[in-house]
Amino acid sequence: MSMEAKTQPMAQSSGLSLKELLRAARLPIAIVVVLILFGLVEPRVLSLGNFRNIALQASYLAIFAMAQTMVLLTRGFDLSLGYTVSLVSVAASMAMVAMGGGDASILYGVGAAVLIAGAIGLANGVLIAGIGINPLVTTLGMANMVLAFASTISGGFPVTGLPKGLTAEFAQGSPLSIPMPIWIAALAFLLLFLTLKATRFGRSLYIIGANPRAAVAAGIRTVPVLVLAYVLCALLAALGALLLTARTGSGEPNLGGNLTLEAIAAAVVGGVRLSGGEGGVGAAVLGALFVTVLSNGMNLVQIDGYLQQICLGVIIIVSLIVNRDEARR
Repeated sequence: MSMEAKTQPMAQSSGLSLKELLRAARLPIAIVVVLILFGLVEPRVLSLGNFRNIALQASYLAIFAMAQTMVLLTRGFDLSLGYTVSLVSVAASMAMVAMGGGDASILYGVGAAVLIAGAIGLANGVLIAGIGINPLVTTLGMANMVLAFASTISGGFPVTGLPKGLTAEFAQGSPLSIPMPIWIAALAFLLLFLTLKATRFGRSLYIIGANPRAAVAAGIRTVPVLVLAYVLCALLAALGALLLTARTGSGEPNLGGNLTLEAIAAAVVGGVRLSGGEGGVGAAVLGALFVTVLSNGMNLVQIDGYLQQICLGVIIIVSLIVNRDEARR
C-alpha cells in the first residue's frame, strides 16, 4: 500500500480539512489579532480588568445577536429590535414603579416585558409569514411605531424609582465571581443551541432558510415556525432590555440606540448568512465578542464615535462579500 493511500483515510477520519479548520478559527484569530494591535497602542486593552469588561459587554450584545439569528436563519431580520428594547425598558420600568417599586414589583416588570415583546414579535410574524409582507417593510414600520410609543408613554424622559434589587441582582450580582449578565447570556445560548440542534422547530428554521419550497414539500408548516421565530427574537430582545435597564437603573426611551445594527453586524460577522439556512447561536456569540473587542479597543484609543460606526458598516459589507463568495464555491 502506498504512502498516499495510507494518508487519505487518515485525512478523512480527521473530519475537517486544514482549510476548514482555518476557516472555523479565523474569527477567534481575528479577535486575538485585534486585541494585540490595540494593546500595542493602549496597554490597558490587555489588562485583566478590561478582559472582564469585554466579556460583560459582549454578553449583552450576544443576546441581541442571538435574537437576530433566529430570524436571519429564515432569510428575515428584525429592524425593530432596538426600539423594542427601548419600549420594553420604559414599559417594564413604569410597571415596576406603578406597583410600588419594591423588589416584588420586579415580577410585574418582567410580565410587562414578556407581554409587550411577545405582541411585537407576534405582529411581525403574522404580517411577514401570514400575510406575506416583506420583512424589511414590516419591521421598519414596526420600528417607527414602537419608537413613537416608547417616546409618548415616557414623555421622552427616563423612568426612575426602580427596585434596588433589580440592579443589585441582575447588574451587580456576581455568582462565583462571574457577572450575572454573563450567566444569563450563557443560559440563553445553551437553550437556543439545544433548540436549533435537537428540536424539529430548530431544524425547520434551517430548512426554511435554505429552501422555502423544499420546506413546504417536506410538510413543514412554515407560517407557525416563522411566527414563533419572530416571537423568540422579540422575547430575547426583552431579556436584553431588562438586563440593560438593571445596569442603567432606569427605564430609558433611547436605550435601543444602535443595537439593531450592532446585533445584525455581530451575527453576520460570526457567519450567519442573510440568505438564510446557515449559521447558529455559536456564530452569533463569536461575532458579538469580535464587535465588542473592536468597539472596546476603539473607545480606549479614543477613536471618534462616528468613525466607529463607519468601521462597523465596513465590517458588515466585507462580511457579506466573504459569505457570498463562500456560498458560490
